[in-house]
Amino acid sequence: MEPPEVKPKIILASNSPRRRYLLERAGLRFAVIPSRIRESNPAGAPPERFVRELAIAKARDVAGIHPESWVIGADTVVVVDGTVLGKPASTEEARRMLTRLSGRTHEVLTGFCIHRRLGERLFADTVRTAVQFKELAPAEIEWYIRTGEPFDKAGAYAIQGIGTFLVRRIEGSYTNVVGLPVCEVIEILIREGVVGYERPQPAPLEAAAEKDASS
Repeated sequence: MEPPEVKPKIILASNSPRRRYLLERAGLRFAVIPSRIRESNPAGAPPERFVRELAIAKARDVAGIHPESWVIGADTVVVVDGTVLGKPASTEEARRMLTRLSGRTHEVLTGFCIHRRLGERLFADTVRTAVQFKELAPAEIEWYIRTGEPFDKAGAYAIQGIGTFLVRRIEGSYTNVVGLPVCEVIEILIREGVVGYERPQPAPLEAAAEKDASS
């Protein structure tokens, strides 16, 4: 007789390694099941609304298959002068984005949703963070593009990676810029009793260090 299937309590409906890393560092245990929703920006829709609606759609998609789990969906965009900057498809597009952001302040918007279909529990919001770039010399832009980092990142940069040198200051949530407003997500999970205040499980490297220290 096969053992019963263990249903994940929390599911991240995203393949993003950055969102996965943030939740792992917060001590959460979860499964990763990407949604099947295709990302698109509806023409004329305010960015703060469509990132939230896309996050809801992602969470609903996965929750439809796993109704007993708490599903986290999210979508992040960079906005400057009311224009949404997605992921650059070419070197020239990355160059244009970085040149446009140089020496200016832009917004990073992340829509997130936490949904459990059983009981119809759904929480969704959009979190904003203002990010100011330093003035970028053309040589700095070209060097950064050659690292390859800009090409799978909204706005053509990663604040948690090499692109940290681009950012002079931020106002708001740092994790929101990385891809998920962890504070807001954890607050909801605690309020709903999904997670408690037990000691979080250490990350693999920390666990190995603790074992070596005790031996």
